[in-house]
Amino acid sequence: MERIGLVGLGRMGTVLAGRLLAAGAALTVWNRTPQRAEASVAQGAALAQSLPDLVASSDIVLTIVTDDDAIAAVYNADDGLLAGPAAGKLFVEMSTVRTRTIERLGVDIVARGAALVDAPLSGSVGPARQGQLLALVGGAAQDVSRAEPVLMTFCRRIAHLGPTGSGTTMKLVLNLPMAIYWQGLAEALALGSQFGLELSAMLELIVDSQAAIGALRSKAPTILGEQGEVAFDVTGVRKDLLAMIETGQSMGVPMPAASAALVSFMGATAAGHGSKDLAALIPHYVAAVRSTTTR
Repeated sequence: MERIGLVGLGRMGTVLAGRLLAAGAALTVWNRTPQRAEASVAQGAALAQSLPDLVASSDIVLTIVTDDDAIAAVYNADDGLLAGPAAGKLFVEMSTVRTRTIERLGVDIVARGAALVDAPLSGSVGPARQGQLLALVGGAAQDVSRAEPVLMTFCRRIAHLGPTGSGTTMKLVLNLPMAIYWQGLAEALALGSQFGLELSAMLELIVDSQAAIGALRSKAPTILGEQGEVAFDVTGVRKDLLAMIETGQSMGVPMPAASAALVSFMGATAAGHGSKDLAALIPHYVAAVRSTTTR
């Protein structure tokens, strides 16, 4: 396996680093907050002192960061990844962002003699630990082939969908109905709660019906107030919805359902639930409806 660099050691990035190290990869890591790299360094990763240094010590550079602004920051040509010796390197961008951001990034990377594969990942930290993620990939065939051995250390499948930007667009396609589902479920449970139905009883019946998506059973305890690992937080869904809506609008696609979901996830974030699991939207919405109607 080629030398690997990894930028971004949040919940997902830290798990990916562990998988790569367990596979014997020569891994160099960097994170904006260096303390977040301690776990990976303890497992055997080298810590880059700067982003150009990480590029110099890597053949393939993986990035998985928060949003479009973070991509602009880590790839900048002054002191970021593109300030390093980029020629001949392969950059694999795994964040969930706007399609236009990836297309622009691809132009900058190619201009420096390097290549870009966009490969956002479908799945949360649980599947990542088991190597069961799905990589949604865009890029030239030879570049995707080069990235495959690295991606397969944490993925069960690699879906090559077309040129640069294809994987990112597919990730937005996948996440859009999921985000809208949680909004619809919040409205449904608020309706039942207003009548007097018990939340736990409603959830049990929904899980036992065709109205449930696959993730609902595991999220039901969170909806009912149990504390557990945060797989994907409310703020993350809000960020993804912004990317979906802007990308859709740029392609002439109206986004009324996504816009409604965005309002709710923004409200939950403003109410202090941003760092909680996305399922926290449900009790927040139910309580907000109850508060509004009992004034």
